[in-house]
Amino acid sequence: MNRRHITGFSNPTVKALRALREKKHRKASGRFLAEGLRLLTDARECGHVPETLVLADRRDPHPLLSALEDAVESGGGEVIETTPDILSKITGKDNPQAVAGVFAEFDTSLGALDRSRSDIWLVAQALRDPGNLGTMLRTGDAIGAGGVILIDDCADPFSVEAVRASMGAVFTQSIALARWDEFESWLRAGTGQLVAASLRDAQPYRSASYAAPCFVMVGNESRGLPEEYEMACDLRVTMPMKGRADSLNAAVAAAVLGYEVLAALDA
Repeated sequence: MNRRHITGFSNPTVKALRALREKKHRKASGRFLAEGLRLLTDARECGHVPETLVLADRRDPHPLLSALEDAVESGGGEVIETTPDILSKITGKDNPQAVAGVFAEFDTSLGALDRSRSDIWLVAQALRDPGNLGTMLRTGDAIGAGGVILIDDCADPFSVEAVRASMGAVFTQSIALARWDEFESWLRAGTGQLVAASLRDAQPYRSASYAAPCFVMVGNESRGLPEEYEMACDLRVTMPMKGRADSLNAAVAAAVLGYEVLAALDA
């Protein structure tokens, strides 16, 4: 049984785990951190077992926690027990949950995607807020999307904040990272309708004609999509703003449009 008990803040393993909160260390190691029993259970049920499981040494027993420990040990991983204070240092939360896990990052190439997996995909361009990104992943899961494709310089989907905001959807959704030219070439090499939430020559989103597989694209939180990207879309749609606001939050716009596409394709 590969199990250790760590009590020192200066332990090299603690430092390595804590470093996973920073993007450069995640990229260098190809690993990311996820926290919480529910989230790690969702991961296990989707076939993703952590390489390392970190447990608070003062915790209440739980059958799901026991199942996680068994899965990690069966897979040849490591179980580490430590103090709540050290677990807090690792996760960056003052009141951490009793368990965290280290996972290998997924293949995020466009070539790893199977566009026939779903009739709906979400695409985000230059989305910078990890909370918004996590919400988009969660939305993708809710509408049965195949995954989320991140264009240009987006927030890191494997950051602690994005993983937490995804509520486990980081493990159910395919994730791809690409530059715009790469994505456009990949998309046009197969079937797919690219739809943008836009104000440029756009039609009302509820009367538009959607086709599967439909790639729903939203832009940066403050700037929206570049005009070049919008003009390259097959369809541009707009959602009515009845109040003083002139736009929706990017993740909210993706959810509203995603559900409309789902309803249209299911009709």
